[in-house]
Formats: sequence, structure tokens, C-alpha cells
Amino acid sequence: MYVLVRLLNGFTTSLTYKVPEQFKDVVKVGAIVLVPLRNIKVDALVEKIMDVPVGSATYKIREILSLEPFPNDPLYQNFVKQISNFYFVNQLHFYQRVRSFLKNKKIEDGHEAGFNVAREFTQDDVCLTQEQEAVFDYLKTFIKEPQYSPTLLHGVTGSGKTEVYKALIKTAVAEKKSVLLLLPEVSLAMQFQALLTRSLPGVVIYGFHSASKIKEKRQLWEDLLAGRPILIIGVHLPVLLPIQNLGLIIVDEEHEHGFMEKKHPKIVSKDVALWRAKIYNIPILLGSATPSVSSLYNVEKYGWKFFKITKRFAGSFPDVQVVSLTDPKARNRKSFWITKELQRAIAECLENKQQVIIYINRRGYSFFVQCKQCGFVFECPNCSVSLTLHSGAEDFLRCHYCDHKIKMPKKCPGCGVDEKNLLKKGIGTQQALQLLQDMFPRAIIERADLDSTSKKREWENTVKLFESGKIDILVGTQTITKGYHFPGVMLVGILWADLNLHFPVYNASEVTLQQLIQVAGRAGRQHANSKVIVQIMQPHAIFNYLNEQNYIDFCRVEMEARKESEYPPYGRLVQIELKHDSSEQVQKDAMRLVDLLNHANLENKFDVAILGPAYPVIHKVQNTEIRQIFLKAKNFNNVFHILHLVDFDNFESSVFIVSNL
Repeated sequence: MYVLVRLLNGFTTSLTYKVPEQFKDVVKVGAIVLVPLRNIKVDALVEKIMDVPVGSATYKIREILSLEPFPNDPLYQNFVKQISNFYFVNQLHFYQRVRSFLKNKKIEDGHEAGFNVAREFTQDDVCLTQEQEAVFDYLKTFIKEPQYSPTLLHGVTGSGKTEVYKALIKTAVAEKKSVLLLLPEVSLAMQFQALLTRSLPGVVIYGFHSASKIKEKRQLWEDLLAGRPILIIGVHLPVLLPIQNLGLIIVDEEHEHGFMEKKHPKIVSKDVALWRAKIYNIPILLGSATPSVSSLYNVEKYGWKFFKITKRFAGSFPDVQVVSLTDPKARNRKSFWITKELQRAIAECLENKQQVIIYINRRGYSFFVQCKQCGFVFECPNCSVSLTLHSGAEDFLRCHYCDHKIKMPKKCPGCGVDEKNLLKKGIGTQQALQLLQDMFPRAIIERADLDSTSKKREWENTVKLFESGKIDILVGTQTITKGYHFPGVMLVGILWADLNLHFPVYNASEVTLQQLIQVAGRAGRQHANSKVIVQIMQPHAIFNYLNEQNYIDFCRVEMEARKESEYPPYGRLVQIELKHDSSEQVQKDAMRLVDLLNHANLENKFDVAILGPAYPVIHKVQNTEIRQIFLKAKNFNNVFHILHLVDFDNFESSVFIVSNL
């Protein structure tokens, strides 16, 4: 008996090995075996089982050394095969990712399992409301009697979606089944792990993400091998684990783009979770205060079950007011960025000992610095972006893509005029904090953005102080838009609400409105008469839907617009990305690839629109040039077939495919 294996160390050729007598009854396709390769031992994936070797091997056929422990998940190989085909990635990629942490011999301290801080409103042993009970009663049936049942839960901010999750998790574990809980950010995963560890003492809970300890991951693997019922919390990795007793998947904040991995292959964990639930014939619950247009489309088109939780656990919905920054009546002599109305509202909150959140989705002091004499803009030498001004003991300019930094120059490199002629354009969290400190010198004000929250202990302390009322104003980016429950917040001010509306992406309106509703939802979670002041540069239709109860109305309008233009979810948009350190080479490869795609499209009558090649908004990152090609079609099948007709390895540039747009 022989096996054809693919080595998990990146070796591209399949090799044949003999199976010793003691392993003949247990080795199977999809098993992980340890094999000798020259003078080392390597893990390998069994691809085929044979009675005799196929072909004539040019090397001595050796025996496999052992069968590596792997959870007994009979559906796992089919699952991996499907997602590897969809993402045009070798199956080995997924096996390598799952196994890599076990081969890391260094036991790291890592981060703590979770923050012991404020988070989404939850109580222990609460009685579910009628709306929550309806969701629970529907899904518990499919946990006990397994059935694929994709379910969308639209729960307004502060409505207690977490209570539904807790009830379902307890039911699944009681049935000896494991649960996956996916969240769009590691910080959120850590929060939920701490929250659920306290409120579900009878459930074994693991965090499986970049901040998890190696020790914890290895213990998780032992429980997977034993088939114990557990809860696994994370962002991307949990859905790729082999789990023999998987009984439920929960995806929280399902609208978030954080479920798409930043590095290639850009796997979308939410989509993979849906495929896995279907293959494993189990229920999946997707929850959000602002459900994605694609999920609402699936409710209408494919009959997903849809539930709404319309009431908050406590408090009331805030009063939302839109103010134009360009309105002369609203302008504030003290600062262009903070209108008279917002300044008055902040002062009133401070007088009443209430807390304020100020939101601006840009970190740093200013977007960029420009010379008013010659127009020179400071740009990153490695990336096609301007440098962002950061203030500190010394002002410096920084690239948010490669972290290139320089001190703020005293003169313009273009014309030599002194720094008083260098204009600071736009506003970031640092400048907003400084403006507020000047206006309200007695207030205690802190910042929450990537620069501050990356220091875990400092951020944990900031959140604790804000929760306890010892911080008056918290200035932040989208870090503070979700996952936290701050009972004292009575005012949310949004400084430049239409900032992201003009990005060249088809779903800019959807993403912007979701962010605004999420941050607005931080106000009035424990008390009535809260307020949200939304400052804008230009009017836009989305500002008619800032009230949470009107969000679904926006989605209906947006879906009609997408339908007319055949953008997702009414069509498929697949992105091909080419990367090379030479601008000439990547452009040459992109043009040749477009020609090949056009030829295949015409010859086979696939009816696919091929757009590009084009420069992305940021076409150079860390000295790597990037070009993009888009394939647009009514269904994915035609795109899938055309892509399989092209050999992407036959290019100097690296070629990557993003299948989920």
C-alpha cells in the first residue's frame, strides 16, 4: 500500500511513500503523516491511496514514519477543497495555517486572554425578551436536530444581541456540540472572551487569534482531538479548524469588512463560515445593528430567516441633528471643525457631569502638509500616499502604510520658504483633542485610535477610566464605534461625517452609514434625552437615514441602485491584483493579462465585462507597484471559468485574485 502526499513545507511536487503495516487500517485521504525528506522529517498531506506506485519514481520510495494526530472531522477535506477552489489557492495553504502554531516551539507570553473592561451591554441569568426569545426558540431546534439554517438578526445598538448568543451557546454545549463565534477584530474577540468567561462559567472557551498564547492554542488542539464541546472565539482562524462536533456558528457585526483578511489570499471569514455551515448542515446566526446589503438580499432572494430586535435593553435612542460645517450660521470663530452647536452641546454635558464621544475617522494631527507658496506636498518615498502629520514632543510626518517617518521640516523642500508657509490640511484625532483642550481646559480628555489602542495596557486603563466617569471626553476613530457599553455617554459628536463618502468604491454609502449608526449608538444606552450631532461638508442622501429605525429603508434604496448597475449583490465583481517592484513590468503584465482575458471572454462568450488595468487609489506600498483588473458579471460561474483558462504563474508579477467583492 502506497500514498501520494504533498509536503506541508511548501514543496510543490507530490511524492510517493510506502505505508507500513501498522498504519494501513488508519491512513486515509486527508490525513497528516510524518515523512522523511533527505535527512529531515516533514509533515505531509495524504492526497491519494494506491495499491502500487503510479509511474516510475526517480527516487527511492521510503516509508511514512507516523500518523500525526488530527481531529476526526469527516467533512473537513471537502470543506477545504471547496474554499481552495473558490479562492484559487492550493489546499495546502489551509492545512499549513492550521498546523503552523503547533510547530512553533517557542511558548510566548502573548496578551492576556481579554480586557476586563466595559463592553456590549450584558447581564448574567437574564430573562430573554419576547423578541430575543423568538430568535432563540427558532435556532435551538436546529442545534438539537442539525439543519443548515442561515439566520440574520438585526438588533439595534444596545438591544442585547449578546444575550441571544449566550443562550444559544449554552444550548449547543449542553448538546455536546462546539460553537464558533467570529468577530471582525482581535480586540473585540478578546472582549467577548473575557465577557463570556465570566457569564458562562460552565463553558470551556478559547480565543484563537493573533493575540492568543501558544499554550492556549495547543490546549485547544488537544480538546479538538478529544472532540470535547467548546466555544472558539476569533476573527479568521477559527473557521479553518477541523471540528468533528461543530453544532453552531455565530458571526457578530456581520456587516464589517474586517472579516476580509488584509493579506493575500484575502479570505472572507463570514463567507467561509456560511459555506462551512452548509457543508456541515448546521445553523449559522449573523448579527448586526446595521446588516449588510448582501445579507438582506439573501433574506429576499434565498429565504434566509430574518429577525429584528427593535428595543434597547435600557435608555432610549438619541436625537440626531445634522449640521453643515460650511453654514455661516454654524461656524465657530474658535474652530472651523467644531460648530457652535457642538460646542454648546459639549459644554452642557460637562456642566451636567455627562460624558461625550467625539468621532473622526482619521488619526494623526492633519491628513497632509502642503506648501502654500509652491504647492509641494510631503509624500512617502515608499508608498503613493502623503505623509500624515503627528504631534508630540517633536512634530513628525508618518506614513500609515510602511511607517516611514521624518521630522517636520523647518523649510519647504520645493521652494525653500520657512515653515509658517506650510499648511496643515484636514483634521485627525490629535488635532481634535487639542482643539477640545483649548475650548474646555478643565475637562479630562483622552484619545482612542490605532496609535493609542495598540498599547494594550494603556488602552485598557483608558476604557476603565471612561467607564467609571473619570474621563469627560473620548476622541476616537472607528475603534470606539462597536463593542463597548459606556452608560454615561449622552452626546456623540461626529466631526466630518461625509469624509469617506467619496472613495471610489461602489459601497461607500453603505459603509459610511454603518459606521455613523454604530458610533451614534454609543449615546443614550442607559439614559433618555441623549443627542448625536453629525457635522458634514456637503449634503448627501444617507443623512436622511441616520435614525436606526430608518436603516432598512436606506438598504432598500441602495439595493435598487445596485440592481440597476448590476453591482453586488446583483452581480459579481472579482478583482485581480498584480504586484511587482518594477512599474514597467507590472504594467506590461497587466496589459498582457487583460488581452488574455478578453480573448478567452470573446472565444467562449462568457459575457464578462473586463475593466482595467487601473491604478488603485494607493498604487505603491512599500516600494511594490500595484495594478488592478476587475471582472464584472451577472453570476460567478462565468468569471470562475474564465479565470481557470489563464495560467497566472506565467507572469513576472505576482497575481492575486479577490473573489468576494
